[in-house]
Amino acid sequence: MKRLFLYVLLVVFFMECKVQKTTNVVVKQQQKHTIDRPKLIVGIVVDQMRYDYLIRFYSKYGEKGFKRLLNQGFNCENTHYNYIPTHTAVGHTSIYTGTTPSMHGIISNNWYDKYKKKTIYCVDDANYKTVGANLETSGGGKTSPNRLQVTTITDQLKLAQINKGKVIGISIKDRAAMLPVGYSANAAYWFKGKKEAKFISSSYYIDALPKWVQDFNASGVAKSYLKPWNTLYNINTYTESIADNNNFEIEFKGEKTPTFPHNFPKLMQKNGNYDLLKTSPFGNTLLVDFAKATIKGEQLGKNDATDFLAMSFSSTDYIGHRFGANSKEIEDTYIRLDKEIERFLNFLDTEVGKQNYTLFLTADHAVIPVPSYLKKQKIKAGYFDMKSFKKYVNTITKTHFSSEELVENISNFQIFLNKEKIKSLKLSVSDVSKVIAEEIISFKGVYKTVTAQTLQQTNFTEGILHALQNGYNQKISGDILIVPSPATVYYKHKGSTHGSGYSYDTHVPLIFYGKGIKQGSTKRYIPIIDIAPTMANLLKIESPNACTGKIILEVLE
Repeated sequence: MKRLFLYVLLVVFFMECKVQKTTNVVVKQQQKHTIDRPKLIVGIVVDQMRYDYLIRFYSKYGEKGFKRLLNQGFNCENTHYNYIPTHTAVGHTSIYTGTTPSMHGIISNNWYDKYKKKTIYCVDDANYKTVGANLETSGGGKTSPNRLQVTTITDQLKLAQINKGKVIGISIKDRAAMLPVGYSANAAYWFKGKKEAKFISSSYYIDALPKWVQDFNASGVAKSYLKPWNTLYNINTYTESIADNNNFEIEFKGEKTPTFPHNFPKLMQKNGNYDLLKTSPFGNTLLVDFAKATIKGEQLGKNDATDFLAMSFSSTDYIGHRFGANSKEIEDTYIRLDKEIERFLNFLDTEVGKQNYTLFLTADHAVIPVPSYLKKQKIKAGYFDMKSFKKYVNTITKTHFSSEELVENISNFQIFLNKEKIKSLKLSVSDVSKVIAEEIISFKGVYKTVTAQTLQQTNFTEGILHALQNGYNQKISGDILIVPSPATVYYKHKGSTHGSGYSYDTHVPLIFYGKGIKQGSTKRYIPIIDIAPTMANLLKIESPNACTGKIILEVLE
């Protein structure tokens, strides 16, 4: 009996040991397969940054800003936008959705809505209200991302983590704060400077500003940056740009010349609002301050789940439009931005931890040098006469179809036809489109034309028409699309702009840095839509639901 009892005890003992051993193996296997995501993802978009700004001003940069990212991260040297138009809203959306306007539905900053018969703004939405400011005094917050038709990488992160983790977008511009973070973000904040200087939001996200945002606004830090702007270093050392006093730049209202120093306090007295801050490098400084406040206030990078901060520097765009790519102002702006990048990276190291975050830096588009400056350099460039073009189109329709009412709208180098009028005259949209497209090619500044019908029936696999096709959305876009001649813009004859599919507008920086990223570089062509699937693979989540980009394999460890 004792032997039987002893036998039973031994059997039970060994069974328990086996169960415990099996349990330990399962636990170890679970630990082995735990997803090791970064604590924080930071997406940085520099508005209107050309790739060559990294090269031209390299000697002026310190070792711990752009150079740190270039030397310790992965540099994609040949990154381009693969669609037209290259505008702010479209760029931010394409970066975060991993697809082009043909799919995501943001076809410009503003566009003609052929259903509502009016021009709309990419994020306007009367269903919501301003949060954090009086609409009458500080600008609109009646906005949402609802014109976006697909998910973003940030939406997918939210879905993968069952809504755990925080997603926040910040920028000087509303569209640059909202569109990157998609539908499901915790919040988006942007700057408004009309009579006040504060960050605001929309009721789409929140009902009231959190205390940390209220405290930041109340601190007066934004107003403190409205100070005189002079070059950081001796202006004579800025040899990478043209003379300060020239005829290619737009002076501020109240200035006699577009030259340093720019006395913002004095200009403020004449202009009467804090929006001047947007067109100064101190707008970038303010955004870094707000980014730091966001990370601390929301405890980003301190949660069990992965958080995502999408931040966009907008002042670079405002300055670029006013002064152009070759100006002393642009050079000084990027020298100062380099120091802001260093300051922010140092903060991330301390607050989040060097091994806990992953960052990418890119731009929403580049920019053409001022065309009038190019012409002085004997480079073919010019300005598109839109007023004459509209008259010319009406002449065509009157000549061929005996009517000047066949065109409903011309904008963004697209022609929207009046289909009701065409039907009433027993004409076909196809015939009218074809005639206009064939005739307008002779207008000065028009380089290529294509009808919507052709874009629907033909697959262009390369070149400028491929880019145009990627930007064409059958539901939203016009009936005839136009490609202006190279270096030809519809803009003032001073300052500069963007929007084309030419390399001066498409070639932008792309640097990955931090946890899970290799050190190195590549010279192969990479379309901007490859960022989202690359980040999705790093995070081990699904790509955005309409993603057409591919993983940049070289980037990932």
